Amino acid sequence: MNIFRLHVLFAFFSSAPVFAQQDASIDRNEDKFALCPVYTVSPSELSLQPQGHVKVKSDQAQIVSKQLAEFKGDVSIYSDRATIRAEEAKVSENGRKLQATGNVRYLDTDLSVTSDAISVDSINHSLNIENSQYQLNGQPGHGAAQQIQLDRARGLILSDVSFTTCPLDSPDWHIEASEISIEKGTAWGQAKSTRFYVGDVPIFYLPYFAFPVSNQRQTGLLFPKISSSSMTGFDYEQPFYWNIAPNYDFTISPRIMTRRGIQLKNEYRYLTEMSYGQINLEYLPDDREFANNTDRWFYRFYHQGKLTGNWFINADINGVSDDNYIIDLGSDFYNRADTHLYRSASMDYFSENLIMDFRVLDFVTLGESEDSYRALPEFRLAYFSELGSLFEFSLNSELAYFDSTALDTPEALRWHLAPTLTLPYRKVWGEFSAEASLLNTYYQQKNIEQTDLAEEVTRTLGQFRLFGALYFEREQQWLDKSSTMTLEPKLQYLYTSYEDQTMIGRYDTTPLLVDVDGLFRGQEFTGLDRISDNNQFTLGLTSRILDESDREQFVISVGQIFYLEENKVLAAVKDQNRSALAAELDWKLGSRWYTHTDVQIATKTDKVDRSSTSIEYRKDEKSLIQLSHRYIRQLSGEKIDQIGMLISWPITETLHWVGRTYRDRSLERSVESYFGLQYESCCWAVRLVGQRHLSNRVTADGVRTTEEFDSGISLQFIFKGMGSSKSSRSMLEEGMFGYRQPYSLN
Repeated sequence: MNIFRLHVLFAFFSSAPVFAQQDASIDRNEDKFALCPVYTVSPSELSLQPQGHVKVKSDQAQIVSKQLAEFKGDVSIYSDRATIRAEEAKVSENGRKLQATGNVRYLDTDLSVTSDAISVDSINHSLNIENSQYQLNGQPGHGAAQQIQLDRARGLILSDVSFTTCPLDSPDWHIEASEISIEKGTAWGQAKSTRFYVGDVPIFYLPYFAFPVSNQRQTGLLFPKISSSSMTGFDYEQPFYWNIAPNYDFTISPRIMTRRGIQLKNEYRYLTEMSYGQINLEYLPDDREFANNTDRWFYRFYHQGKLTGNWFINADINGVSDDNYIIDLGSDFYNRADTHLYRSASMDYFSENLIMDFRVLDFVTLGESEDSYRALPEFRLAYFSELGSLFEFSLNSELAYFDSTALDTPEALRWHLAPTLTLPYRKVWGEFSAEASLLNTYYQQKNIEQTDLAEEVTRTLGQFRLFGALYFEREQQWLDKSSTMTLEPKLQYLYTSYEDQTMIGRYDTTPLLVDVDGLFRGQEFTGLDRISDNNQFTLGLTSRILDESDREQFVISVGQIFYLEENKVLAAVKDQNRSALAAELDWKLGSRWYTHTDVQIATKTDKVDRSSTSIEYRKDEKSLIQLSHRYIRQLSGEKIDQIGMLISWPITETLHWVGRTYRDRSLERSVESYFGLQYESCCWAVRLVGQRHLSNRVTADGVRTTEEFDSGISLQFIFKGMGSSKSSRSMLEEGMFGYRQPYSLN
């Protein structure tokens, strides 16, 4: 074997471009599809050389010094970037021109090409490949080209070319073009006279289109969304993405609805070194479903940013034209069951010992509901410090002004100051703390002429809390496996003094739900307008079973409050000597079964007040069955008793279906039914989704209807490699209820 070293680096050993199209958007956290088998060039196949050197191997070689070199038999040409293999190769013009023939193969880190002949001209910086088959390295994309030309001036040109991401033996789809060109230094490719095929059937023709050839965000059309429902009729949405700059972009999405008209949806996103955010604007002129052709709109402004040092600023501001906008037209940010849209802005400060935030908080109320008070503005401060080696001091304070859009509604200025002194003791086997607080609140109230409220109220309460917990462990066998069992008893004593609070309005205060963790918080309400008097013990017990890697396999918790005195604050919910018994259970039954249950049992009736139960069988990431039940004895005058079932299961390797149904046992009717079917090969997918659910529309007098249903069907088709879309898992997340894992094990 002869070895001939050339000291001229051929022009064809330049980096090859990538042909697969990327998603033209900022990362949208989409799941990956199952990939087709891909070819990968190994380093041993390339045998890359030091920069500036080329090595040639062959069975025979004939060399005329500085003029001509001919190689025959198993010819291999190596450089620092690529390899060429052929039956014969000829080098002329003192190494400036190369021609290889006979079963030619070109390899680099991005591309593999087989062809009849390759010619390279380093004088004109050009490469020409005849009658070739190409394969992207590390990606499923491949195809054929009658001619491939690469030169420094024009870039890359492929004539009579095809492309697909499907396997070689089953090209379910492919494209053919008379020419594809990629100019050097650009992230765009251009295709002329392009035909799209499904199987061997042409389905689409474009005389010209451009496509991205890198993973950079590029301007262009995204995949459309096609659906149909009783609310909108046939629904077609076509997003167009504009990559304005590396740190901000704009997406405009015209949406055609046969029952309502043409809606325009816009999304502007920005990113700086100190902040990020987005602005969403949606507008539907002359809604056809309204007799007076009402204009409808929605807007959202979201921002999170750092000002300087430890200062941050945040905003979440939303607005909507009417109560039924989200119900009729849908939303990417709110659910049709939501009753409020948020409007908030804040400036926050964080340090090791001090937290401050200054904010304004407003709401947009949808339908008939209790008027929510706005905090315009609200200032909160929390300070923490250690006092010597034994004590900790904290200070929580708040200054807020509450008003409402409703006429003749009380308004208030509230100032709250709560210093707390704590004696903590923490060890690995347990903890103990003694805590004393002084709760001072001042109110200045207006618009109280028609109420029993006082113009000025000062309330001072003392609170004392003792808390202790022990952590016991022992090694044991659990389901024939070594494990650790813990026993964690908890005890708390809480005393809070009493003052009459009937002269104070309720501005941000509602009763809190009782669960195991909530038994130890020492407060029955949100906000500060009602602070219940307490003289009580709280007992709790938690037990865990941990595997050899300290992962939780089983957790059970129970707790209850025992009242030593009757409650005097009238709004408090305790009317017995004990609270409801609260319990929670999380259990990983083997490697595939999971269950979660939480329940509250009333002391007075020994009946279940609230419960939630779910059990799930999970064979793998794609295969699961979940059963759930939710029960609430009293919620806004109604009983909630709902059962649900969800199944996500692959029928074959390429066919997957998701079904979900929820039924209200009290009303004897379905709440939501959902069905999704997806066929997915490694290079294309089609998804069909149908659903029927309560519409929750708001009537003219503000009452939500509970009898009307909305039904719809949607179809989505995806060519993989020509864009992206979520996998079948997204069908679990869609719909009114969506999917939630039934356990909270670590």
